[in-house]
Amino acid sequence: MSGQSVSHGFELEGSATRPVIRGRHLVVACGHYLAALAGMRMRDRGGNAIDAGVAMAFAQAVLEFQSYGFGGECPILIYAAATREVVAINGNTRAPAAATIEWFRDHGMTLIPGDGFLPAGVPAAPDALITALDRYGRLALKDVLAPAIELAAHGFPVYEGMRDRIAATADRFRSEWPTSAALFLPADRVPDVGDTWRDPDLARTFERLVEAEDNARHNGRSAGLRAARDRFYKGDIAREIVAFQRDTKVRDANGMESSGLLTAEDFAAFETRVEAPVTLNYRGYDVYKCGPWSQGPVFLQQLALLEGFDLAALRHNSADHIHLVIEATKLAFADRERYYGDPQYADVPLRGLLSKAYAAERRGLIDMQRASLELRPGNPYPYEGREREPDLSPLRGRAGDAGTTGTRAIDEEGTMFSATPSGGWFYASPIIPGLGFCLGTRCQIFWLDPPDHPNALRPRKQPRTTLTPSLVMKDGRPGMVFGTPGVDNQDQWTLQFFLNAVDFGMDLQDAIDAPAFHSVHFPSSFYPKEASPGALVVEARIPPEVREELQQRGHVVSVVPGWSLNFTTAVAINPQRGVIEGAASSRGERNYALGW
Repeated sequence: MSGQSVSHGFELEGSATRPVIRGRHLVVACGHYLAALAGMRMRDRGGNAIDAGVAMAFAQAVLEFQSYGFGGECPILIYAAATREVVAINGNTRAPAAATIEWFRDHGMTLIPGDGFLPAGVPAAPDALITALDRYGRLALKDVLAPAIELAAHGFPVYEGMRDRIAATADRFRSEWPTSAALFLPADRVPDVGDTWRDPDLARTFERLVEAEDNARHNGRSAGLRAARDRFYKGDIAREIVAFQRDTKVRDANGMESSGLLTAEDFAAFETRVEAPVTLNYRGYDVYKCGPWSQGPVFLQQLALLEGFDLAALRHNSADHIHLVIEATKLAFADRERYYGDPQYADVPLRGLLSKAYAAERRGLIDMQRASLELRPGNPYPYEGREREPDLSPLRGRAGDAGTTGTRAIDEEGTMFSATPSGGWFYASPIIPGLGFCLGTRCQIFWLDPPDHPNALRPRKQPRTTLTPSLVMKDGRPGMVFGTPGVDNQDQWTLQFFLNAVDFGMDLQDAIDAPAFHSVHFPSSFYPKEASPGALVVEARIPPEVREELQQRGHVVSVVPGWSLNFTTAVAINPQRGVIEGAASSRGERNYALGW
């Protein structure tokens, strides 16, 4: 680690646990090495970074089913070199029309459960990926789905994380979810590491999409992609999904047995939006995130708060450094909890929240000698010229589960792809017979009380998702894409990665591998929605004397193994050398970067 700031681009020198991957034509990084290879194969077919990213995300729905399945979500950020524009593809689910606060209250629920059918919205990943391919890719759906079909039909070796999750859910498969047991427990046993695992029904689902594309390709590439998309949302696939969750009852975390609320009309009405992302300039870097339907703006709020400090003057991961970052995080996440939600249903004061004048006011709340034990949202309305008195009463706590992956790509033209696929986890909902995937459970993030909260449940509304890819430009040129799994920790771990690269001058791999930490002070997004005021989780590689000093300042420090936090994948352009460089966290068993 250099420990020195750099003033030009992303200067990438040396490596830590792995080498920085370098290429001139295409570099990819994602949550499974076979998916990374699937992305690289798209270059041989004439594809660009978008084709590579979409191919990886389809393959990851097979390979990382415990982290992301085809029934989940996939927010995407894209820089299109041809048009020089940055766009956000809103790959977030929507609640069923029948999902109302009153329905849940009438059934005795104060929280939407974290499993089963009731937290299911319309699967968003298929439409998001096809939309990205249609607008910004070059290849046919048949091309980008080919690796995923091969992996699902012919299989791949089971690895530790997948085996462990199957083992943890095996009893439920056997006793409650026979369709899942048939897929994951061949011969009624948990597969061993190295066994070949197949999902032939999912392969056939993908082939049905390709069939629809082929039948409409005579009308042009976009018509073929639209036909594939419509087969999922308006055709036989949608009908099979709706029928299974309508006619089947499953037990959920609330102890209730129920069928689902999705209808064919919910699927037919679903449409992915292509939007302008939100952005903030930090020390010359233009950082882009998805809107407040995600937690993405919290990353920008943290940057705005920290820009007022000379981070480079602090010793990296010193008590001062960690304390400052965590206290800024608490302020930003308090605003996330108070204000973020689907902007089509909620009045989100985003211009005020991202105002640097607002950040300057909030910065004054940071006490460098004492950890805050409060969750303190601010009043951003005056900073966008509005007179409104917000509710600044204390916020309630809420804890989450894990399961997400990441997908990054940059090509020689400078086109950039950054996605955070997640949801549709096989341990949270039963496999749909004949389709080989399950529904997501993202709607558990909605609030039922208070009913006027920006993230309160409404029919056809999007939950404020935790999924949050990142994209960076520098001086109007493409710079970097990155992201990590980690539920509410995503915009904490990636913040540390970004600061390591920009303020401390580390190369990509060093910036990822540096010891990590995060706060669980604020409400988490997932059932059963708890919090731990003042709690700070640190990797054991952070020295004992630093941990002790943080405790003296009031942090409730807990220590986890030295290589257990932060699973960032990143790809960046090095303009000085004219190469693309990539890195992937060594903490996970599967993260990998490849280049050519």
